Amino acid sequence: MAAKARTVRQDRLGKLKLSLVQMGDRFYGLVDRRKCVEGPDADDVWRRLRKDAGKADPKYFGYDGARNRFLKFFPNGFHSDGFSSRERDYKLEAKEKLDATAPLAEAMNGRGFGEAVLSVFRATNMLSPFEKTWVANMVRGGDADDFVGAAAGFTDRPTEASLRELAAVLKPHGCAKWTVATYLPFLWRPEAHMYLKPEATKDFATRVGHPLASLYEAQLKFDIYSSLLDLVDETANELLNLAPRDRPLDHIDIQSFIWVVGDYREGREGVYP
Repeated sequence: MAAKARTVRQDRLGKLKLSLVQMGDRFYGLVDRRKCVEGPDADDVWRRLRKDAGKADPKYFGYDGARNRFLKFFPNGFHSDGFSSRERDYKLEAKEKLDATAPLAEAMNGRGFGEAVLSVFRATNMLSPFEKTWVANMVRGGDADDFVGAAAGFTDRPTEASLRELAAVLKPHGCAKWTVATYLPFLWRPEAHMYLKPEATKDFATRVGHPLASLYEAQLKFDIYSSLLDLVDETANELLNLAPRDRPLDHIDIQSFIWVVGDYREGREGVYP
């Protein structure tokens, strides 16, 4: 007589429903009723289920797939001349401009940095024209000092409280978006922060099976940002064989890798030698 299945634990990981089912002396981890992992120890199966739940997504291809996709567009990887000119140099120039015109140490408690910061927002194409307009309206509407101070505070002390303070400044202006909230911290301290472009980053997280794909929300929450930083650390470790030039100094190449894998479209392979 076959052993009867018994559900012993359930939870949700973002939009995913996780279940731990026992049959006889084995345990099975299910994602939306699809088997993901199995083993003889319930705690171990549950741990692996939470870690690997994203692998059940049809778009999953893991880090091997991510590397292969990246190399389709940039065959010489991070050391390609095309990669530098298209994905890296302008971010370094924006960082240099920010450091020169609104140094972090001074921006934390200083005043009058609004126009300098706005110029840095306009120096790249990382935000949409609409987002840049919203930032300009906020900066020129009287809240420039509060915004710059809160962004600098979150950069220096990335905590739930400092992110909440930053969100409170951004929200009345329609700017409580990940792109706006993470832009300056990423440029001020790229070794500790990451820029979050939602659609490309969610797509990347889905493809490598990271929990951020299910946890993501548009609302500025610290657990989502922590998950993003975990994705960054995991990705950096997976890319050691591609030798990003900035590790461990900053995450600029890692951000570009995520963007290329999550956003670039087919048909452009080999364009950047």
